Amino acid sequence: MGYKVAVVGATGNVGREMLSILAERAFPADEVVALASRRSLGTEVSYGDKTLKVKALEHCDLSDIDICLMSAGSAVSKEWSPKFAAAGAVVIDNSSCWRYDADVPLIVPEVNADAVAGFRKKGIIANPNCSTAQLVVALKPLHDAAKIKRVVVATYQSVSGAGKDAMDELDRQTKAIYSLAELEPKKFPKRIAFNVIPHIDVFQDDGYTREEWKMVVETKKILGSKIKLTATCVRVPVFISHSEAVNIEFEKPITADEARALLSRAPGCIVIDRREPGGYVTPYEAAGEDATYISRIREDATVENGLSMWVVSDNLRKGAALNAVQIAELLIKRKLIQAKPKAA
Repeated sequence: MGYKVAVVGATGNVGREMLSILAERAFPADEVVALASRRSLGTEVSYGDKTLKVKALEHCDLSDIDICLMSAGSAVSKEWSPKFAAAGAVVIDNSSCWRYDADVPLIVPEVNADAVAGFRKKGIIANPNCSTAQLVVALKPLHDAAKIKRVVVATYQSVSGAGKDAMDELDRQTKAIYSLAELEPKKFPKRIAFNVIPHIDVFQDDGYTREEWKMVVETKKILGSKIKLTATCVRVPVFISHSEAVNIEFEKPITADEARALLSRAPGCIVIDRREPGGYVTPYEAAGEDATYISRIREDATVENGLSMWVVSDNLRKGAALNAVQIAELLIKRKLIQAKPKAA
């Protein structure tokens, strides 16, 4: 018996990617329901070779939903995730709403799969922030081998992380520059075309942005509270895929060659690290791919037991949609959920 899966926020970037990945991976679903707000009612979205008509979330019958992939923002998740869970579905939420709740596991299957069993407390599992997901996939095998003390990361985050309007703004501004038309920032506080913006999400009292705070708190929840991390999050004029320059300090010695070998064998990681022009991965090449790519692995001589590396991943896939589907697959593989009996 297959599962009935609801995708909430099906018309957004991540929702559409979730539908695509469910079909690509032949997820064992008897039925997939595309849900969004009433203003998207009747919109058509692709699910493999099928076309689904979007239904209004407010009018959905929750009683026979087995798995809810929630990608509609924190406000919607706060209201609707408990409703789906109360009706017996497992909710896998892509927003920041539940990530910091002690009773909700924050899961990256390659990193902390065993924690998934904690979903029973609230019926909800949280997806980490897109920049955190790829980071912890790369950090986990190194942490297991040499124990991480401190991480310094600078992100180069694509505009798709801010939604379709942000992608449209980059496209519109780029065309405006070439046609000498007026260029007006709307989605971003400053021009994004041919520019970088060191500001993602709101500023906090300590000078860090909420995006930077998310990376700190989520990495600690997933990998361990003793890891120290500082981040600078930057929006760059790239459509898809986030990149990160990562510096790591370890408790134990670890060489670049050892790290390269560990990461080459690690789940979800692909190492492309030739010390020559083009011997590394850029965001363009990572777009549409499932893996977290790691390049430029080298020893940092300024600290004891230090490494630096370059980490790139498709933020719509591993950073969001793929990770959510992998969590659902993990629940099924470990026999933690069963499909509800469906009416004949």
